[in-house]
Amino acid sequence: MLAGFLVRALLVVLPAFGLAFGFAIPLLGQAAWQDGVWAMFTIPVLIVLVYDIVTSLRRGEVGLDIVAALSMVAALVVGEELAAIVVALMYAGGQFLEAFAERHARGEMTALLARVPRTAVQYRDGGLEEVALDLIAPGDRLLIRQGDVVPVDGVVASTLAVLDQSALTGEPIPVQQHAGDEAMSGSTNAGDAFDLVVSRRAAESTYASIVRLVEGAQRSKAPMSRLADRFAMVFLAMTVLIAAAAWFFTGDPVRAVAVLVIATPCPLILAVPVAIVSGLSRAARHGILIKGGKAIEALARINSLVLDKTGTLTDGRAKVVAVNVSANADPDDVLRLAASLDQASKHIIAQTIVAEAQSRQLKLTIPSSVAETPGEGVQGVVEGQSVAVGGVRFVTSKLTQAVENSVQPSRDAGAATVAVAIDGHMAGEIRLADELRSGTQFLLQRLRTLGVQRIVLATGDRREVAEAITAGLDIDSVRAGLTPDQKVLVVLSERKNGPVMMVGDGVNDAPALAAADVGVAMGARGATASAEAADVVILVDHLDRIVPAIEIARRSRFIALEGVFAGMGLSVIGMVAAALGYLTPVQGALIQEAIDVAVIVNALRALGGR
Repeated sequence: MLAGFLVRALLVVLPAFGLAFGFAIPLLGQAAWQDGVWAMFTIPVLIVLVYDIVTSLRRGEVGLDIVAALSMVAALVVGEELAAIVVALMYAGGQFLEAFAERHARGEMTALLARVPRTAVQYRDGGLEEVALDLIAPGDRLLIRQGDVVPVDGVVASTLAVLDQSALTGEPIPVQQHAGDEAMSGSTNAGDAFDLVVSRRAAESTYASIVRLVEGAQRSKAPMSRLADRFAMVFLAMTVLIAAAAWFFTGDPVRAVAVLVIATPCPLILAVPVAIVSGLSRAARHGILIKGGKAIEALARINSLVLDKTGTLTDGRAKVVAVNVSANADPDDVLRLAASLDQASKHIIAQTIVAEAQSRQLKLTIPSSVAETPGEGVQGVVEGQSVAVGGVRFVTSKLTQAVENSVQPSRDAGAATVAVAIDGHMAGEIRLADELRSGTQFLLQRLRTLGVQRIVLATGDRREVAEAITAGLDIDSVRAGLTPDQKVLVVLSERKNGPVMMVGDGVNDAPALAAADVGVAMGARGATASAEAADVVILVDHLDRIVPAIEIARRSRFIALEGVFAGMGLSVIGMVAAALGYLTPVQGALIQEAIDVAVIVNALRALGGR
């Protein structure tokens, strides 16, 4: 990749230097060498160009490069070396711009992909050793530390493991796994460290199977031609026809060369890459990484949208949504006492309750006599009162009297309930759930105004949870309980309505992202697999960035097309003038330069705008 980028850079430097050197040679008293210098510095670009054309033809692709090659060869044959090197410089400049844009996108992705776990901590020879995943075999015992991603499928060998499986299943509330339960690779340890006995090698585990789905989806994805290439065949035929007619009717090959030179598709070579690169740069300022020109062109034509739920449509993290208390109890007081006690626990739900109390600016105190039952709850003394916080069963077992006229347990879909007892009495419950991102309804309305005709929710979560979350939203269809391959089928089925954009953040979204015409990954907290499979990565944790992404893509494409049509129109006028003998090859090259400057200035408009 680096070598190819450096070659493109060198191909710009060579004709630029050769052009300047050729103009300087007469000042040194060597005017006879001028044409030779220009020809010498044109040939390296021509060789690479011919190689690119042959490679493209083998793939069955015909692009605008053929016109550039024809004009360079014709100019050299009839002795118009200045025109040849000008064409070489323009062609090399356009190719470098495209290579720069793609390399910039890959460079941004390097930081995202660096987070992929490639090692595991294994029990070996009476100690712990960090080893490569490829060396892990079934039966090995691993230590999964707090915050670690489970690297391979296995069986929990400790009393309890608390796993965040949201990236795999879409369920935002961490689940408890007990000794003997299976743990899927790709889950995150949200609790204390635990032991895992490996049941499958890394290449055979859940995560690896999803990666294989991604690869298959990418291979089946229809290739997209560059915007410029879609105009190349028509322009090529028109150019050859006018050049041949000029030569046939006048018998003057120089006229044909003049036609080819002024027909050099610089508006195509330059207008599209400059507008696209400008759009990529502008998107990056909004925290949107678009991986190359083809992605931004596809983004401009989106007709259907498929959305994941957890971490995409919703925030992806459980939050306190209600504090229900028994008679004569104060919600803030119950929350404050529960949060004070939960300061002693590392459990992810306990820390969520602490964060909620702090956000309400409740004053927390230091607990004493704390005793935690892993995965069940915690009890202790806060401000002289005995407090128990945890699951309903755990807290009920700590009561000193029967529960009468107490809080009715929540049965809301997708909600988790934390019970709170104070001095042996049931004081209330704290309800946690994954909520919609703020402004979601407005976002969907904006997308409708942009021409998105179909909006579908595709989630691995339960149907009742999905329907509760989307109640009242402008969504055409809800598909729930989906596996990664079923999400791919949803994307493919939506293709009948036009180009499809898929937005997701989890490992289970990666195959669908790869299969979509445009895959958009929530990269701020999303899984690396989804960021790798996607065409667009939103680097900030804001779903509404897909609106400026589409707007920027459409503006960039419009400006690129504007430059293409204006440039081609002016080139056709110039070709006719050259065919009639009003322009020499060098004059044609200079006029083409003026057209190029106008096209570039116009294309740079994609950097700005509303």
